[in-house]
Amino acid sequence: MQKRYSLNKNKYLLPNEIEHFERLLEDHIDSDARNCLALLLALKTGGRAQEILNLKKSDLNSSDESVFIQGLKGSSDREIPIKSSLFKKLTKYAQATDGDKLFPISYNRFRQIWDLYRPAQKKLHSLRHTFAIQLYRKTKDIRLVQVALGHRNVMNTMIYADYVYSQTELRKLIL
Repeated sequence: MQKRYSLNKNKYLLPNEIEHFERLLEDHIDSDARNCLALLLALKTGGRAQEILNLKKSDLNSSDESVFIQGLKGSSDREIPIKSSLFKKLTKYAQATDGDKLFPISYNRFRQIWDLYRPAQKKLHSLRHTFAIQLYRKTKDIRLVQVALGHRNVMNTMIYADYVYSQTELRKLIL
């Protein structure tokens, strides 16, 4: 039997780390737009690193201010709305760049950029987990989290519900 993947606080950004990370990216977005926008999109869409790197200018939907993410690893494609302010910065950046790819860099380069900006000693994939946990905490809708992450099987998404539930209930009982 395969061991079930489980979350812990080392696999996602904590609230203070998110706040620090977002502030850091905002401080550098004018001088380092490509890198800051790629990291912000990973945080705000839950896209896997390679899904973010595969984004094309044509994946930006200006009528809905959303980003179309082509799923990898058997994931479904999905369209994720993003805040208007971020969409405007992304559109401005896209218009100023050549080629169709939004972020024409390698996965290894993306990891180096993450190492430069990361607020804690956590993996780049922690941005995807952070997005999922924030969305579940806000909505308590596991089906919505499943769709947003592109999971075909809800069992892959249940780790977020299980984690948030257990942390919340333990806090109530112990504290």
